[in-house]
Amino acid sequence: MMSSQRMLLPLLFLILPNLLPLVQSLTSCLNNGNYTSNSTFKANLDAVLSSLSTNVDSNGFYNASLGQNPDRVNAIVLCRGDIQLDTCRGCLQNATAELITSCPNQKQAIDWQEGCLLRYSNETFVGTLATGPTWYLWNAQNATSPDQFKQDLRTLLDNLRGQAAYGGSLRKVAAGNTTGPDFQTIFGLVQCTPDLSADNCSSCLIDAALEIPNCCDGKRGGRVLKPSCTLRFENYPFYNGTRLQELARQSEPPVLSPPGPVVDDISSPESLQFAFGTIRDATNDFSDNNKLGQGGFGTVYKGQLPNAQEIAVKRLSRNSGQGDLEFKTEVLLLAKLQHRNLVRLLGFSLQGEEKVLVYEFVQNASLDLFIFDPIKKSYLDWERRYKIIGGIARGILYLHEDSRLRIIHRDLKASNVLLDGDMNPKIADFGMARLFGHDETQGNTSRIVGTYGYMAPEYAMHGQFSVKSDVFSFGVLVLEIISGQKNNCFRNGEDVEDLLSYAWTNWREGTAANVVDPFLRSGSGSMQEMLRCLHIGLLCVQENASDRPTMASVVLMLSSFSLTLGVPSEPAFYAPSSYDSDVSLLQENNSRNYEHNSTQSNRSSKNDASISEFHPQ
Repeated sequence: MMSSQRMLLPLLFLILPNLLPLVQSLTSCLNNGNYTSNSTFKANLDAVLSSLSTNVDSNGFYNASLGQNPDRVNAIVLCRGDIQLDTCRGCLQNATAELITSCPNQKQAIDWQEGCLLRYSNETFVGTLATGPTWYLWNAQNATSPDQFKQDLRTLLDNLRGQAAYGGSLRKVAAGNTTGPDFQTIFGLVQCTPDLSADNCSSCLIDAALEIPNCCDGKRGGRVLKPSCTLRFENYPFYNGTRLQELARQSEPPVLSPPGPVVDDISSPESLQFAFGTIRDATNDFSDNNKLGQGGFGTVYKGQLPNAQEIAVKRLSRNSGQGDLEFKTEVLLLAKLQHRNLVRLLGFSLQGEEKVLVYEFVQNASLDLFIFDPIKKSYLDWERRYKIIGGIARGILYLHEDSRLRIIHRDLKASNVLLDGDMNPKIADFGMARLFGHDETQGNTSRIVGTYGYMAPEYAMHGQFSVKSDVFSFGVLVLEIISGQKNNCFRNGEDVEDLLSYAWTNWREGTAANVVDPFLRSGSGSMQEMLRCLHIGLLCVQENASDRPTMASVVLMLSSFSLTLGVPSEPAFYAPSSYDSDVSLLQENNSRNYEHNSTQSNRSSKNDASISEFHPQ
């Protein structure tokens, strides 16, 4: 197993721009067994290491394996994304020599050079996230205005992380700069081994960024080096931006395409378009027998295409003022947002005033039909509920920070989380508000859309929305998943009170276990995990939006039990008693009139409608 030891090495970098200075090799010889000089493992290792610098290509990445277990050798090399191929190969030769000298008989080792990484092991690790061991290096000079510097640095690294994570299967690297305090420019470069999934790359870089306070807090520059990713920032241009631009033009990342009958190329809206007759036939002419549910923006039907693929079809209401070309363009953008925890948009159909969206069909309907049902909730033990919480968090993180668009969902709730055949969560109906268009800016709106009980107070009362509005909704959802009860109908014996107040009171008084669903308390799940998730939920529903964590922090809290959680302040609660907590609504601030779809039930069905807002990232 990989060691999680962190190694510290202070270093003052005096570097000319775009040059690779000589920095001593950083080597970790890991305790995963030893080999002898005349062994088969040694012969396989020598053969693999000798091939690496020769076979690495212009993308700077190569992996190789040789032999059979227990003598199998697996190796991977990664060069910094901005260096030339000949420099890359020279770096790998140096790394090879260093590993042979420093780790003469270890079966697992890693070496970081200035421009490259070399890693080998007797275990298979390609495609697997490894976050330890970790090396730190930092610039000895302090940044001026350190608080503002840290804020600007975080914004830069968040943007670069999203670019790198979705950079394709050959290159996952991004570099850029931003203006910091006191007229400083902050330069940053992040990179993952391209064998990682987008989620794992993003997770690794989040973990790396959270190491910065441990090594480089308030410094003008620093590095965090991990086996699967690296991160560096400086107040001077240390990378070759021209080289990165050249490589980006040569190999654009492949565009992900929807499955089924949609063609592979989705570079134009027409490639996503279904014939209206095909959709009409698939739904048996939008038969009531195929109706799955109805929401504020339209009715959803189950359908089956001629190739037997099941689909969910949303027949949009006819009150959109949007033209066909604008509609097609926005569908194209949404179709490119693909994540395993989002319902996938496959395409659309247009005919006259008819506008139809075609989604993947999700087998197990919505989370609310399970979590609030006294019988069906037995399908959701703690292991599954914990997996659902983590999946929802990763899906929202993708929408907020890692997607091609930055999306604020604004109607995250149990009925808008669908469950597939393996009970994996998929967030539904992001982007619908943009498809219908309205008079909103990025941060304020004169029209309130969402669901009482899940709405952040600053949004419900003042129309102020941000990513922290979604964090609030996520926190409510977490508390519902843990308790198995709706947020405004929590039953405590004969009393009915709101879930947030009940959870806060019990957490403060040390009786938080009272909030946990009795079904879970009687099961085999970890009460420590349940209470930690309840704690995270309370952090998310704090009244002050700035006190709530980001979704990046939430994902880390859920995955790292060594991370100490802060103390939550009292939660906000805002839901008029005349409105059900699960009824989507639209509020006109000017008239103070409220509208909601009178046909929508308390339990929305598969692929039900919600409302959201997005803007370019």
